[in-house]
Amino acid sequence: MSGKLLRRLQRNTAALPSFIKLPSITTLSPKPHYSTSPHDLKIEPSLSEPQDILFQFIPIRVSNTDVINLNERRTIILSLARMIKMGNGYLLEGLSRGFSPVSVAEIMLSFRDRVAAFGFFKLVFGEGNERNVVVKEGCRVAHMLAAEGLRYEAQDVLSWVVRRVGSGRGREIVELMWDEHWEYESDFSVLDSLMRAFMSAGTVSLALDVVRRMREVGLVPGLSAVNILLKMLVRVGDYGSVWKLLRDMVRRGPSPSNFTFTGLILWFCRKGCLEIGESLLHVMHKFGCEPVAYSYNVVINAYCCRGRTVDGMCLKEMMIERGCSPTFATFSTLISARCKEGNVIEARKVFDSMPEVGVSPSTSVYNALMDGYVKARKVDEASVLFGEMRSKGVNPDCVTLNILFRGHQKYGTQEDADRLLRDEARSPLLPDFAIPDLLVASLCSAGDVDEGEAFLMEMLERGLSVSVFAFNSVIAAYGREGLVDKAFLVYKSMVRYGHTLSSSTCSSLLLSLCNKGRIDDARDLMDHMIGRGFPLNKVAFTLLMDGYFSIGNVAAAQNVWREMEERGISPDAVAFSAFVKGLSNAGYLQKAWGVFTEMRRRGLVPNNFVYNSLIYGFCNSGESRKAMELEKDMKRKDLIPDNHTKNIFINCFCKEGKMQSAIDAFKDMSTPDIVTYNTLINGYCKAPKFAGSDTFVNMLQARDWEPDITTYNINIHGLCFTRRLNQAVKLFNELVSAGIIPDSVTYNTMLNAICRNKSEFAMTLTARLLKMTLVPNVVTMNLLLSHFCKQGLPEKTLIWEQRLREIGFKFDDMTDKILEKANLSYQQAGTGISRGRQERNVFLNLLMYFHYDYFRRNIGFESRIPYVDLIDAVFQ
Repeated sequence: MSGKLLRRLQRNTAALPSFIKLPSITTLSPKPHYSTSPHDLKIEPSLSEPQDILFQFIPIRVSNTDVINLNERRTIILSLARMIKMGNGYLLEGLSRGFSPVSVAEIMLSFRDRVAAFGFFKLVFGEGNERNVVVKEGCRVAHMLAAEGLRYEAQDVLSWVVRRVGSGRGREIVELMWDEHWEYESDFSVLDSLMRAFMSAGTVSLALDVVRRMREVGLVPGLSAVNILLKMLVRVGDYGSVWKLLRDMVRRGPSPSNFTFTGLILWFCRKGCLEIGESLLHVMHKFGCEPVAYSYNVVINAYCCRGRTVDGMCLKEMMIERGCSPTFATFSTLISARCKEGNVIEARKVFDSMPEVGVSPSTSVYNALMDGYVKARKVDEASVLFGEMRSKGVNPDCVTLNILFRGHQKYGTQEDADRLLRDEARSPLLPDFAIPDLLVASLCSAGDVDEGEAFLMEMLERGLSVSVFAFNSVIAAYGREGLVDKAFLVYKSMVRYGHTLSSSTCSSLLLSLCNKGRIDDARDLMDHMIGRGFPLNKVAFTLLMDGYFSIGNVAAAQNVWREMEERGISPDAVAFSAFVKGLSNAGYLQKAWGVFTEMRRRGLVPNNFVYNSLIYGFCNSGESRKAMELEKDMKRKDLIPDNHTKNIFINCFCKEGKMQSAIDAFKDMSTPDIVTYNTLINGYCKAPKFAGSDTFVNMLQARDWEPDITTYNINIHGLCFTRRLNQAVKLFNELVSAGIIPDSVTYNTMLNAICRNKSEFAMTLTARLLKMTLVPNVVTMNLLLSHFCKQGLPEKTLIWEQRLREIGFKFDDMTDKILEKANLSYQQAGTGISRGRQERNVFLNLLMYFHYDYFRRNIGFESRIPYVDLIDAVFQ
């Protein structure tokens, strides 16, 4: 509770019942402590915070207040304060003297707020109550609320009772409500409330039973309730009951409406049954219902999701011919589809055609086209569109600014991004409620995710309105960094504050697991979300597919691709790009070429990323001629080969030892970047021709570019490979002196050189590396395991591999090859160990123990949160 509210209550102590004691303001902690332990996902109060103040307003038998979310809690406290101030505190005193459903109903009536009333009911009937008591007294409270005309509140109460005691007692609740309803409400009122309560609780079969009961007593169900029931039947896949209920509506009422048919079209399309949705669109006029713009938009969107944008365009023309005007949503859907195909030129044509049918572009339409420009790396055209948007008086929202802000950061300059943020924060056209969302998004985009989360929580504690967009910004930022636990903590807070997750939330949660390498967990979570009916889209499938490619599981990635299409989700240009890249990098060039051909056949426009992925694959497999043909095809398609394309060819020439060809390609580049120089330096180091390497390092510095960590790693690796450890150490010292932080590649390169060197100098360098607390990885462990084999100690390789598996360390495909070699060597070699080998045994064992101990301590702290259980708990 805020100090401001406590002061307001203390100014009205005369109106307080004698049994209520308010804590002093100084005893309350100013803000809750948010636990970030990976083993505890609960948001707990700090140790200095006293007992929950709500316990003073509810019966003693209630053990905790976890049944309500933070938004409900705040609303309850405000309603209690208002009730006490108006002199109705005696109701609370009556509840404290003796619990009764009458007292609960009277307090709920006095709140005059649905959220607060329902929250108070959950609080009173929460843990500590027997289920029989919950059923009997809960039903009585529902009757009393309905008698006072609060039928929505009565439905809330009944749905919660069903969830609390389980659907197995649903029929008992029906009979109890029916037997006692005469003195409170009509037949229709009680049965309608029961029907809606069962649907809210997700018990469709019980809702159908109530419909049958209504027919038996001569009542006609409400149209809105039947529409909800149809939606739920489609969602659970009970199509037989859908058609039976629809026939029953036609014969006995209520008559289907436009909303009924449009809802069915929407729900069938979402289930992937596009053909049924199309049929309903064309037959609804036979039942006296004419399709409205929304009806057409649903089918157009379904076409676009399946990659049938041309059919969507044709349906738009059909709706115009039938006298139904397209809306801005129609055009937004088509523009977004064209942009996802990579065809921003066609998207612009659709945008320019809007005035012809009398539709003015809205914010969402501008956002769709602007997002297309940014993803096509045309940030300048996106900025021009933003200016056009401003000049026509269309106000941007948080989505607009976030698209443009991220575009400037990725493909423009940080100065432009900061300028945009400053200018828009001062703009009077930006709504006040959008400013917190924008600030949170900008902090996350700038890398200050913790600051963004802290600002978000501060806004919520102050009671300011924050949308799901702000939560998604923080979750996505944590997801990109692989901070799984923090992402899920923010998700839990989002639900506690009463927000519903979006498809972006689902994708961000999956991203956090994928970036951590926990692909199997991501798969389990996505399956569970699908089962729960969460709004997953092609982005989620693309992320999971990309995750499987990243760990080398090509078969699983292909299965995700097939599953996406089987579910009626048509891959867009981004999904095709990820699939082509994954197959190319894995060496499946024929399959990658087939996917590339299919992409073009579907009308999707490959961009530089797709061509570069294929070019890289062909170059990596030694087929440089095919790669050059692809480059020519790029130019024919009006795509300009970028630096990444040129760098791939330079790297290919360097690998083939054609350094002159690499230099010729370098000279043809107008603006080589640091990757170009590093590629050539790497080529000379592997030759090895360190004079050529030094030449390009000097050229790099002549352009006022300092060597980066990659430049140093390449040179250090070259020196270590040629056994010039002293020079490698000298370069390592230079790296540290330049203020560059060594990474795992530096560490592994130096460690490999140490394992190959038998001097005391190597021991000194080892101690120095270990003191730098660099984080080892699976490459480090593979390196050490392979050195055991190289030193004639295969049995040690097998022993340490077993120990590492026991602590949960995850190996890769390279480990399997090392173990296969170790097993073969162990079977062929004798058991004796020479003195020299014994010395190497001690040194390597010492190195391995240091790394084993690091992983043993840190893997123990890796989160073991059951994410599926968390989703279940929050969903309930």
